Amino acid sequence: MDNKISIGISSCLLGHKVRFDSGHKNNSYINNTLSEYFDFIPFCPEVEIGLGIPRETIRLVLLDDKVHCVGSKNPDLDVTDRLKDCAEEQKTWQQNLSGYILKKDSPSCGMERVRLYKGDMPDRIGVGIYAQKLMENYPNLPVEEEGRLGDAILRENFIQRVFIYARWQKLAVEGLSLQTLNRFHAQHKYIFMSHNQAMAKELGHWLAQAHAEEPSEVLPQYLTKMMTLLKLRASRKGHVNTLHHLQGYLKNFISADDKTELVDIIDQYRNGLLPLIVPITLLRHHFRRFPNDYITDSYYMKPHPKELMLLNSL
Repeated sequence: MDNKISIGISSCLLGHKVRFDSGHKNNSYINNTLSEYFDFIPFCPEVEIGLGIPRETIRLVLLDDKVHCVGSKNPDLDVTDRLKDCAEEQKTWQQNLSGYILKKDSPSCGMERVRLYKGDMPDRIGVGIYAQKLMENYPNLPVEEEGRLGDAILRENFIQRVFIYARWQKLAVEGLSLQTLNRFHAQHKYIFMSHNQAMAKELGHWLAQAHAEEPSEVLPQYLTKMMTLLKLRASRKGHVNTLHHLQGYLKNFISADDKTELVDIIDQYRNGLLPLIVPITLLRHHFRRFPNDYITDSYYMKPHPKELMLLNSL
C-alpha cells in the first residue's frame, strides 16, 4: 500500500531482540496485518538510554510519593530522569506520527496498569515513564497497547482514530481553514454520533459558534474535542442510532419491503445476532442505487480499509 501511515511502536513488538532477556515479543497481527497499512517506526527507550542487552530488569517504585524507575535487584540504578529525557529527545520524529503502539506492562512503555511497587507489594496503577511523557507531549495522539488490540472494540477504536488523525494531519499540511474544517466535520459527523450522540451534537454546536474566532484558535481546540470524543468506545446502541439516521436518507427512495428488511437487519444487529458489517453492507447497497452526495462523502461506512475486516467483529 502506498502512502502508509506512520506509527511509532515498541521495537520488541516487531521482533527486535531488545528485551532484558535478549528476547522479543513479536506480534503477528501487527507484523502480518497492520504492516500492510502502517509504516512502523520502532523504538526502545531502555536500549536508547544505554541499558544493555541482556540487562537487569527495571520496575516502577513509589518513593517519597514520587514514581521512580529503578533496577529490580539494584535500587540504586535509577533511570527515571533518563527515560523522561529520552522521550523529550524523540519529539522531532514523534510529532509526525499518526499513532503509537506500546508494550503492555513495561515500566518504560506501558500505557496503563503497570505494576507500581510500594515496598514489596505492587498495584497495577502505574504508567511507563517513557509512555507517560509521550502521552503528555501529544495528548491527542492515538496510543494503544498491543495486548488491548486483541479486543475487537478497542482494536477498531484505535485504528479508526489513527485513520482520522492521519486525515487531519494531511489537511493541516495542505492548509486547514474553517471551510475545510466544516467539510472534515461533516465527513466524520456520523462516526462522532456512533461514539457519543450528546458530545457529537455539542461539538457541532461549538463549531457553528466558533466561526467568529480566529482559525488559529479554533483548529487546535477542535482537534482536542474531537480526539477526546473518539476515545470513547462506540456502543451498539450508538451504532443503531447512527444506522437509523442513515436509513432516513433512503425513506423516499426504497420500497416498503426494502425498508422492512433494513429495519429487521438493524434490529438483529441491535440484539447481537449480526455483526455491524451486515447493516452497513446493506446500506451501501441502497446508497449505490440511490446516491447521496453527503453520504458518499461521509466516512462512517468506510472508516478504514475493508481488508482489515474490523467491522466484521463488532
